[in-house]
Amino acid sequence: MGFTIGGSRVVREIRPGGPPGRKPGGAWRRGRTTECTAVAEYTGLWGWDVVPGARASAGHCSCGEASCAAPGAHPLAFAPEVRAGATLDDVTRAWAEVPGASVLLPVGRAFDVLDVALTAGRHALVRLERMGLPLGPVCATPTGRAQFFVAPGAASELPGLLYRMGWDDADLDLHCLSTGCFITAPPSDHGGLGPVHWLRPPSLNITAAATAPPEARLLLGTLAYVCHRSAVV
Repeated sequence: MGFTIGGSRVVREIRPGGPPGRKPGGAWRRGRTTECTAVAEYTGLWGWDVVPGARASAGHCSCGEASCAAPGAHPLAFAPEVRAGATLDDVTRAWAEVPGASVLLPVGRAFDVLDVALTAGRHALVRLERMGLPLGPVCATPTGRAQFFVAPGAASELPGLLYRMGWDDADLDLHCLSTGCFITAPPSDHGGLGPVHWLRPPSLNITAAATAPPEARLLLGTLAYVCHRSAVV
């Protein structure tokens, strides 16, 4: 798995003993994959919904559509989402119906995403941490993007925020993902290009970091500045 969420207390909370009649260590547990464990952490610890997604290999999507617009990076149309609060047993049963599915997170519910170039994102993350600003999780994708989790509603606020900060006329490689978008989550592969990983994983050491990610305005000035500097260098 791409990240660690904490000590043994947490592991016990998200690894229930299975349905009645199942013996510990039996087939029920052997069927649990890395993806199942990660999904149970997302649903059980962070309160995120999770959607089973397609996979891609050699440019071909597992959905079977030859003209697929997003190979290996979209939800499986027939697979129901796993809702926040699902246990590891719930997830294992759901994922048994879609073996090999990728892990997708729907954006616009518990969080929006500020998406920037990976190099700029790394520099911005260092600056933001040094400034002591509140931060949520940050993903790195194999397509060279850094994805900062921020409070929902950022997409509608972004134009006004950029205007007030004086960045509205700048040609910034900075985008906001919101309702209707899905991001690939660790440890899954994105579009057959490689795994997504955490630059800054969700952490139990940060109060309400997952359920209440920071407001976009707290990060936006630094992200915009670094994106601008990266463009002119």
